[in-house]
Amino acid sequence: MKELVEVMAKALVDRPEDVSVNEIDGEKTTVYELRVAAGDLGKVIGKQGKTARAMRTILSASGTKIGKRCVLEILE
Repeated sequence: MKELVEVMAKALVDRPEDVSVNEIDGEKTTVYELRVAAGDLGKVIGKQGKTARAMRTILSASGTKIGKRCVLEILE
């Protein structure tokens, strides 16, 4: 799942080397913290948050398959 978030983010940004994903694993929920370069933050969020919402939907659907709740946090 971590790799999924990383691949999606790297495809969107201009500086893929600055993409980092931190995984915080809980009992039923896993939180993925996504960090990108400051200039790429808008590309990851998208207009009115549509890109971020789409990434969260994909992550949630993937998490449902394995029986876990997955949350994506985009950090500055």
